[in-house]
Amino acid sequence: MRIGIIGAGHIGSTLARHFTRVGYDVAVSNSRGPRSLDGLVAELGPRAQALTPEEAARFGEVVVVSIPFGRWHELPSAELSRKVVIDTSNYLPERDGHERDLDQDTITSSQKIRAHTGGNVVKAFNALPWQDLRDGSRPKGAPDRLAVALSGSDEDGKAVVAGLVRDIGFDPVDAGNLGRGGRRHQPGTQVFGRKLPKDEMSEIFHAVRR
Repeated sequence: MRIGIIGAGHIGSTLARHFTRVGYDVAVSNSRGPRSLDGLVAELGPRAQALTPEEAARFGEVVVVSIPFGRWHELPSAELSRKVVIDTSNYLPERDGHERDLDQDTITSSQKIRAHTGGNVVKAFNALPWQDLRDGSRPKGAPDRLAVALSGSDEDGKAVVAGLVRDIGFDPVDAGNLGRGGRRHQPGTQVFGRKLPKDEMSEIFHAVRR
């Protein structure tokens, strides 16, 4: 599987390292241009290349969006249309600026990205601290294996992302659809910013649903 990554900050570069480690071909990109990623690509090895965001979106069968949410309107919508898009972003108004519909909770940030791109958006990798995403990979069945919450409105898209989560050493936990489910692992929720095993996260989501 080919994976495009738009945004090479903490989460984007960490995922690039995990994906190349387990054998996926990866194209990384950022707003500063491919040459700014020479060091990262050299570290990642022969399965990685640096491209523009538009090229990375075209390259990937799955595309990771790992940019500050406030720049969602810069995403290459034509290239992301109908792709499985993993949204790792969080709406932080003190950083991103206030957006009325999000402040009023009439829509989620991932739903806005889906509307803009036309992609099959799955929200994931947004709640676990990036250092734990970097260091927390464990073999299947390990007692200290961490959970990664995900939400999406298409079961096939969620299944693809869940498989990637497992491949890199974490347990996926389905929070639900992109609206109600996405609200279960956004900032301010019981799971956000916490290192949790699968059973504990699942129990929290079950309690929230009741």
